[in-house]
Amino acid sequence: MIIKRVKLQNFRSHDGFVLDCDTHTTKIVGENGCGKTSILEAIYEAMQGKSFRAVDREIVRRGDEFYRVELEYEDGRKVVVIFDGDKKEFLVEDKRTRRLPKKAKYPIVLFEPDDLNLVGSSPTSRRNYFDRVFGQLSERYSLALIRYNKALKQRNELLKREVISTRDVFSWDVLLTKYGAELCRERKEFIEEINKKITEVYRSIAENDDEIMVEYVTEVESESGFLAELERNFERDRILGHTSFGVHRDNYEFIFNQTKADGSASRGEVRSMVIALKFIEAEMVVKRMGRSPVVLLDDVFSELDEVRQKCLVRNFRDNQIILTSVGKGRL
Repeated sequence: MIIKRVKLQNFRSHDGFVLDCDTHTTKIVGENGCGKTSILEAIYEAMQGKSFRAVDREIVRRGDEFYRVELEYEDGRKVVVIFDGDKKEFLVEDKRTRRLPKKAKYPIVLFEPDDLNLVGSSPTSRRNYFDRVFGQLSERYSLALIRYNKALKQRNELLKREVISTRDVFSWDVLLTKYGAELCRERKEFIEEINKKITEVYRSIAENDDEIMVEYVTEVESESGFLAELERNFERDRILGHTSFGVHRDNYEFIFNQTKADGSASRGEVRSMVIALKFIEAEMVVKRMGRSPVVLLDDVFSELDEVRQKCLVRNFRDNQIILTSVGKGRL
């Protein structure tokens, strides 16, 4: 057991809720719309420092002015998240901070129903998915992504001005190339690590000889080339009002037997790919962080056949699992 208890107050639809966790698998059963996913969201926030769904103001229960989450670990440690309607604070070991300290974070593998549509989703959805995975594995990646997005936002705001020159955006161009190149390098390394394992793991699930890989697609070839391209595209970007080149346009393609999986792989094959990706994510967490992640499964069993359900349970048998499932009754 890693998580012992979770308490929610004014968190989405919950005015007050307490979840006592089992040693291995905790099941949260209820009808659609009763707030099951919100419990996983609260756990994620207390362990990772942010929601995987929304900004804080959207989380506060309607009619209330604050929310509070208290997560108690099996060893007695507690993390409290408090949002007062204006700012969020974390209480860890009697110390208040605006961000969850690195040492207080705990790794999570999150599996949502939408993840099963990852192969055929938009480039933005796939990019966001891998950013979340890679950001957990590497603090350097997470910081580079934050700084890149900040520089991108500032550059885009400048591009909307009526009068602007290349000198006005040059400092942001330099930051974009610096952090963009760093993101690009780490993305290539992570995808290379995934591709070393994904076919083998996929075959253990699908029980066939198909070959799988994830292709990382980027326009950026070098830091100097990135900067030159930003300068070359300045007039176009000024007309468009946004930055049209960079790693924020990167994509990830799933390849199935040397062909794009979207359109060539069956529904079952696609789901086996995503499950394989989740298993590898958990392995990478253990390898890089030295911890066995908590596994949050949000109503995914209803989307999987019996064979894949058993495979999921078997592979995560050594992890603490908290899962939601649709059923009659109230939480």
